[in-house]
Amino acid sequence: MNESLLLERDGPVGWLVFNRPAVGNAMDASMMAGLPEAWAQLESDTAVRVIAVTGRGPAFQTGLDLTQLSRDPAALREMSRRTKRAEPGITAWHNGVTKPVITAVNGVCAGAGLHFVADSDIVIASASATFLDPHVSVGQVSAFEAVGLARRGAFGPVARMALAGAHERVSAEQARRFGWVSEVVEPDALRPAAQALGERVAEGDPALLAALKRALWQALETGLSEARGDPG
Repeated sequence: MNESLLLERDGPVGWLVFNRPAVGNAMDASMMAGLPEAWAQLESDTAVRVIAVTGRGPAFQTGLDLTQLSRDPAALREMSRRTKRAEPGITAWHNGVTKPVITAVNGVCAGAGLHFVADSDIVIASASATFLDPHVSVGQVSAFEAVGLARRGAFGPVARMALAGAHERVSAEQARRFGWVSEVVEPDALRPAAQALGERVAEGDPALLAALKRALWQALETGLSEARGDPG
């Protein structure tokens, strides 16, 4: 595993930790390349029943490290290719992970970092966490992240955040009210809360949890009648 990502295990909970605190855990080429492998390792580890995601340092995840990518033309081309094909390849959902995923947002979550909120099964946050989507402020379109969040919770707050760009910051408590986050805890309690929640979830039968996760996401991504399998 590369140094930008840490893999840890605490009982039945496997932790994926973003490890570039000096730059707000922004994704460089190494992190982007390592994420599919990290998810695959956690998915294949039979001792891991639940996966938790968080960031090291004061930020959770601040999106792409554009400074680093600008110095790496090959990585920039690869990111552009993924974007054009709608294949970001960075979250559990992108990589077909069947185990329950809990995201613990410990600080600033911005731009592409919102993928991890939109694509997680359960999201909890530190009271000091903030959420923003600066794409429009730097001449880019926010698409995948905003669409995912709009499906997950209230549409209006997502539209406001995406359209206002860097000028709009959403607090952890606001995110809870909007339905993006299920629980807000004090900063020091975040990792223990995620660990305890993961252990409770891990008490379920793995096959049952995987089937339930699949059904819930199918319900979110399709019409109600189709998701339930109603006749006619």
